[in-house]
Amino acid sequence: MNIFNKVALQGLKKSRTRTLVTIIGVILSAAMITAVTTFGVTLLNYMKNGAISKYGDWHVAFLDVNSSFVQEQIDNDEVANTATFENIGYATLDGGKNLEKPYLFITGFSEEAFDTLPITLVSGRLPENSGEILVSGKVSTDSGVKFAVGDTLSLAVGSRMNGKDKLGQSDPYTDGSENLVTQDERNYTVVGICRRPVFEESSAPGYTLITKSDEQVKTDSFSMFITLKNPHKVHSYISSIKDHAYVLNDNVLRFIGISDNNLFNIFMYSFGGIVLAIIMIGSIFLIYNSFNMSLNERMQQFGILSSVGATEKQLRNLVLFEGLCIGAIGIPIGVIVGISSISVVISVVAKKFASVLYLNIPLTLTLSTTAIIVAAVVSMVTILISAYIPARKASSTPVMECIRQTNEVKIESKAVKTSNLIQRICGLEGTLALKNFKRNKKRYRSIVLSLILSIVLFISTSVLVIDLKQMSNQTLEFTEHDIIFSTQNMKDSEMLQLYDKFKTANGVYEGLYQECITYSSIVKTSELTKDYLKYKGSYSQYETANLPVNMQFLDDSTYLNIIKDQGLPTEEYTGKNAKMIAVSMIEGVDDTIDIFKSSSTNVTLIPEIKDQSKMVEGQNVDIAFVKIVPPDCPPRDISSEIKQTSFMVLAPYSMKNEFASSDISTGIKSMSFKSKNPTQSVAEMEKIIMSEGVTSQYNLYNMYGLMDDNRNYIFIANVFAYTFISMISLITVANVFNTISTNIKLRRRELAMLRSVGMSEHDFQKMMNFECIFYGARALLFGLPIAIITSWLIHKVMVTDDIDFVVPWGSIGISVFGVLFIVFITMLYTINKIKKENIIDALRDDMS
Repeated sequence: MNIFNKVALQGLKKSRTRTLVTIIGVILSAAMITAVTTFGVTLLNYMKNGAISKYGDWHVAFLDVNSSFVQEQIDNDEVANTATFENIGYATLDGGKNLEKPYLFITGFSEEAFDTLPITLVSGRLPENSGEILVSGKVSTDSGVKFAVGDTLSLAVGSRMNGKDKLGQSDPYTDGSENLVTQDERNYTVVGICRRPVFEESSAPGYTLITKSDEQVKTDSFSMFITLKNPHKVHSYISSIKDHAYVLNDNVLRFIGISDNNLFNIFMYSFGGIVLAIIMIGSIFLIYNSFNMSLNERMQQFGILSSVGATEKQLRNLVLFEGLCIGAIGIPIGVIVGISSISVVISVVAKKFASVLYLNIPLTLTLSTTAIIVAAVVSMVTILISAYIPARKASSTPVMECIRQTNEVKIESKAVKTSNLIQRICGLEGTLALKNFKRNKKRYRSIVLSLILSIVLFISTSVLVIDLKQMSNQTLEFTEHDIIFSTQNMKDSEMLQLYDKFKTANGVYEGLYQECITYSSIVKTSELTKDYLKYKGSYSQYETANLPVNMQFLDDSTYLNIIKDQGLPTEEYTGKNAKMIAVSMIEGVDDTIDIFKSSSTNVTLIPEIKDQSKMVEGQNVDIAFVKIVPPDCPPRDISSEIKQTSFMVLAPYSMKNEFASSDISTGIKSMSFKSKNPTQSVAEMEKIIMSEGVTSQYNLYNMYGLMDDNRNYIFIANVFAYTFISMISLITVANVFNTISTNIKLRRRELAMLRSVGMSEHDFQKMMNFECIFYGARALLFGLPIAIITSWLIHKVMVTDDIDFVVPWGSIGISVFGVLFIVFITMLYTINKIKKENIIDALRDDMS
């Protein structure tokens, strides 16, 4: 070991407190970088496994190849695994409503295909021989042709031909330019209904039917799915194969790091890069300040070494060796701490991840040697950058300036001049504190910047969490029911039959059905309240107003219960020509706005007509306004008209035929249910829909699942956000502590001189308190506006316009208190140590 390295080690041993704080900063920095890279690898591995479970464990597929090609790929050294199914052929789908999909596409699966390609059963079972078949549920929901378990099919199977060219699933249907050439008659028994297979593209001309491959029936058309030994070579593998159309399993490849989706790549790498950059910036502040203070303290020593022949390179290497020593201790500990901490975090959020993403795929810690090496290298680069900047400055400083230490403070008297107002308000102690602050701005700037960084990160993260909670609350207030089934063109008889079967689903204990139809009503403005006219504004200058109205036809039992709960006479509100109840839908500041002056009135309801050329008469109804919250209408993304209504009229479903006719625009029908186990109930309802062969367009919402997903997303976001901000805050605290304590130690003689000329302990403490206030005030003056602007930008990017920006006053209060508390505690600790020193010894100390 050369003499310079020995000097470096002695310097580290002499300043044990600063060395320890620097090592802690390196540990925190390395821990955060390791945690980020390890979690990134863990999350990508989890997403890859989830994608495999959903889309299959394959990398590239060839959808129309012959047996010789199949054998070549099986023998290929680059291929790890293969799965094939026979392209048996096409059959015409009789009665299909989707003109772009007029065929059934029959496939024969091998055992490997069943294992490799995920098939999600809705009802029934998988085929066990070539006489049994599995039908995609899309056939009934998309084309309107019903198939049920137990049905027998007799299909004329053949090939799609365009002249002499044979067409496959990757060739969309072209009416008039192709024809089906039948080759065989095949009989099948339907043994199951499944979801649309993931390999069936939306543009494919045939709905996929799956049977078991038959070795006795020879075919020379196959679809082949290949798993490579090294998926990163997928593009070179494809380029080596000529004249064969292929499909990449991009849903899996993107999480391996291979994706043609540039947007996904940019998001993934830029997000990780931004997080690492933030950590590095915070770490560089800490480690740079540590080395900078160390060099300022030992500047005279550097001058003496230079005077006896030390070169600039040797002095730089001395400082860099200090960095290597600190890194050798801090980085390994940081890597272990990072892996341990992210392991704990993953164990906390694992169940939440399972519930919002992939139910059967566990989130487990994935260790990657590459990720750990990257974390260690990034940490070491951070240390070397932090050490190199002050080392270069110290090595280039003239020898005499180093020995005399005249380079520290170069300032004119006017630069530290303070106003008379400050002197009157703060006194001598405050004036001295402010002069010290102005005297060496570089030294104080790093402290202020560190505090600003912490303020911005903390407040911005808090705003992000607030926005997530607001988005979740919107969903939580969306409905009181767990499950909603909605449709627009289903017949009443079919819906009511389905309703009775849905009520038998496991866990369902309450339900209702309804239909919401939009009407309008022309009323005299003299009948409307001043509050409503003021709210609308445009109506007040006209004699009449056209009010949009939503009529909600509820099942009779639900409607009767509402009448009884309101204490209204049943005989008056039921039966022919009965009175109806209405609810104001206009929200005021504190309550709903009354629309009519009278709580009971007569209105004419005019329905919306499909054929605008026809005229339709309105229907007069007596309504009475009540203060209730009506049952939720179907979700707004289906019927945007609902949220535009002025008031809602409630009526029993048995009266719907009196108001609705074939000419009236179709309303939104829905069935809502409460369940003890919504997920299981929805799964059973999907099976009921498939077994009933529902052909109408519908939406089935698991509202409980959606709300639970939002809660889980927020929990996950909270865990990672606050873990991240806590570790960044720890780096900032260490930075501030290190900088302020070293700064105070460098002023030992100055402070000892003030005490020697008669400054009392009380006045001395008062002066230091003013310094604390100046640190905190400067940091808050710049940090709070920057934090609020940053938070607003995050809000605009992350959320929609219907969520208001909320100023996080609580987080701002915590930031103000935290900044002043950190600075004050650090000052108190350092000053107490200085007070214990002998004044004469401090005055004699030449900082050598």
